[in-house]
Amino acid sequence: MRKGAITREAVLRAIAEYDQLGRAEFLAKYSFSEAVSYVLVHEDREYDSKAIAGVAHKWDHGRALLPAEFSGGKDHAVAWLRRAGFKVKAIKNPDWARDEIILACHLVMANAWKGLDANDQRVIELSDLLQLMPIHAEADRNDKFRNPNGVARKTFDIATRHPDYQGKPTNGGALDVEVLNDFLAKPTEMTQVAQLIREGITTGGLQNLPPDEEEELDDYSAPEGRLLMRRHRSRERNKALRTKKIAAVLRQGGRLSCEACGFDFEEVYGERGDGYIECHHVVPLHEAGEGRTRLSDLALICANCHRMIHRRAPWPTPKELRALIENRRVGQNRIPAQQRGASAAEKPTSLA
Repeated sequence: MRKGAITREAVLRAIAEYDQLGRAEFLAKYSFSEAVSYVLVHEDREYDSKAIAGVAHKWDHGRALLPAEFSGGKDHAVAWLRRAGFKVKAIKNPDWARDEIILACHLVMANAWKGLDANDQRVIELSDLLQLMPIHAEADRNDKFRNPNGVARKTFDIATRHPDYQGKPTNGGALDVEVLNDFLAKPTEMTQVAQLIREGITTGGLQNLPPDEEEELDDYSAPEGRLLMRRHRSRERNKALRTKKIAAVLRQGGRLSCEACGFDFEEVYGERGDGYIECHHVVPLHEAGEGRTRLSDLALICANCHRMIHRRAPWPTPKELRALIENRRVGQNRIPAQQRGASAAEKPTSLA
């Protein structure tokens, strides 16, 4: 049996059995629980998507999948059903992203750190703006996605976490507190970030930027939010700018080595590494704005150092990262060779 290889006919037969038995008996028969994240929509009726996908396998492969054999999320049941031509919708809306919280926090700050009601025109305007943001897929949104009521609740989640608030805080998340603290520590900088996000959505400048695969990494830090980070990365990947920067360095007699650690791709990889280096935009977007990028704003660095710069905020400059590397090297050299060898010997061996 190949999981997920289900046909439209098999899904329709599972739906027919669901209708015949009723929800409770159908779920009990195949040991499935009620859907909590997604439902299948067919002829204006809603069905437990994971259960339907699992039972559809019975008609294509001879037996239904057990609940423990797959997930009901986007990578399994949802993807399989959509591939078979069915509509699947989210039950719950996705969690608020940092970009969205930045805009909500900026509004709360402008309102003297007080929450706003759902009928406030500023809340309604922000609701409309959030629904335009290209962060959450349409299929992951339900009918109440970032509506004025939800936006108003988020403003109170933020306002009731302010240090001066004396009452009981509402049910906000850790990211609400993190963004709030950023605004309290750097109000001017965070206001610029909020304004750039708002402007980029309003003008459409942030709408069509492809997601960066590194957004999904746990150790990847985007203090400006996903959208400005995508814009930042798109400027770094501008081939014309990279070519000009490389040409300028070579004209001045320089070599294509990492400005942080000194790694030279051609020196290590020979012809395969000739002319290769990554380009890093030193000035964050909220500081540089959307003006013309100067070659002096760009640094040539290796992939490892590029990742280390973006790994955690605040991002170090290549010069600062180089100082960190050199300090580490000096510290290592001060340890006597025998002691370094003893320390290495004490480390546990791999169990691979």
